Amino acid sequence: MLVVGGGIVGLAAAYRLSERQPETSIAVLEKDPVLAGHQTGHNSGVLHSGIYYKPGSLKAQTSTQGRQQMVDFCEANEIAYDVCGKVIVANADIDLPRLDVLAQRAEANGVEARRITKEELGELEPHAAGIAGLHVPAAGITDYTQVCMKMAQTLTGCGAQILTNALVASIREGSNSVRVSSRAGDFEAGLVVTCGGLQSDRLALQTAPDTQERIIPFRGEYFELAEQRRYLVKNLIYPVPDPDFPFLGVHLTRMIDGSIHAGPNAVLALAREGYTWGDVDLKDLSEVLRNPGWWRLAKNYWKTGLGEYHRSLSKKAFVKALQVLVPEVQVEDLVPSPAGVRAQAVSREGKLLDDFVWSETDRVLNVLNAPSPAATASLAIGTQIVDRLLAHKS
Repeated sequence: MLVVGGGIVGLAAAYRLSERQPETSIAVLEKDPVLAGHQTGHNSGVLHSGIYYKPGSLKAQTSTQGRQQMVDFCEANEIAYDVCGKVIVANADIDLPRLDVLAQRAEANGVEARRITKEELGELEPHAAGIAGLHVPAAGITDYTQVCMKMAQTLTGCGAQILTNALVASIREGSNSVRVSSRAGDFEAGLVVTCGGLQSDRLALQTAPDTQERIIPFRGEYFELAEQRRYLVKNLIYPVPDPDFPFLGVHLTRMIDGSIHAGPNAVLALAREGYTWGDVDLKDLSEVLRNPGWWRLAKNYWKTGLGEYHRSLSKKAFVKALQVLVPEVQVEDLVPSPAGVRAQAVSREGKLLDDFVWSETDRVLNVLNAPSPAATASLAIGTQIVDRLLAHKS
C-alpha cells in the first residue's frame, strides 16, 4: 500500500495497516521536508471528547473511540498527555438552549458532560465568566507532532518506507495497480490512499475527476498568554458554538508544555499554505475566486466573516472576544503565536462540509475532508480506512 500525505491521518492509516497485516509493503510519501508540518503540527493539541458532533455522523462515531485509542497510544509510548477536562461557557440567555443541545448530543454520543452552575464554573475556572456551563471531563491535551514521530518510528522499524521531499506529480490508476510519480521517484502499488490535507482535492482529481468538493484554506490565527498571566486559565475554556458555523470560535487552551493559547479566528488564507497575510499564491487564490461554492459561502456567512476579519486585523477586537470568556485578559497579556491553516472542503452549493468525507475508486481511497477532530480520531479513522482498503482486496 502507498499513502500520499505524512500528516497524522495518513500515518495512522499506515500504522493501522502495519498492525493488521505486518507482511504488507507500505510506503508513505510526504511532499515537505518534515512530517506533520501543516494541520497536524499547527493545531491546539486538544484531545476532543466528541460532544459537538451530530449523533450518527462519522465524526461522532470516531471521536469518542479515537480519543481513548489516542490516550492508550500516548500511554504506551510515553508521550505526554493530560485528560484535564474542559468547560463550555454560556455567557447569555441565548446560549442556554444551545447548551442543552450540546448536553443532548453528549448523551447520544456517550460522552460524559455535566451541566454546571455559575458557582461551579468558578470552582473549575476561577477567572472565567459565565452564567452556566458544561463540564466535559474527558477532554484533554497532547502533542500530535510527537504522536506522528512515534508512528513513523514504529513504521520504519517494521520495514515501511517513509519519504519526505516527495511531492506527488501524478497518480494513474490501472486495472491491476496504481502508478504514482513523485520527486522521490516512481512507485507502483496495489492500493493507494491519499490524505493530502490542504492538497486533498487536487490529489483526488487525479483518479476521481468528477470530484465536486474543493478545499478552501482558512487561516486560524493565535495568540498566547504571557507567562506571568497563564494563571488565568487552568485547562480549556470554550464558548458555546454557533450551531450554523463549523468553527468553534475563539477559546483558551492549555497546551501540553504549559503555555496558554488563545484563538483561533477563521479568515480566508491567500494561499493553500498561507500562514500570514503576506503569503499569497495567485494560483491558489484564483482557484478560490473561480469557485462558485466560495461565492455562495461568502453570501451566506458574510456577517460572520466580517467579524473574523475584524479580529484578524485588530488585536483589541480579538481581546474583546476573549474577554467574554475571561474578562481579566488585556491587550498587553497576549503575544503572537504561529497560525494554522484549516483545509475546509466546500461543496459547489457553498456548504461547509462538517464531517469526514472520502471518495473511492477500485484501487484508490481519497480522504477529501478531515476536519477537527481528525487528530483525536486519527487512529479510529485509520482503522476505517484500512477496513475499506482491505474490502477492495476481497
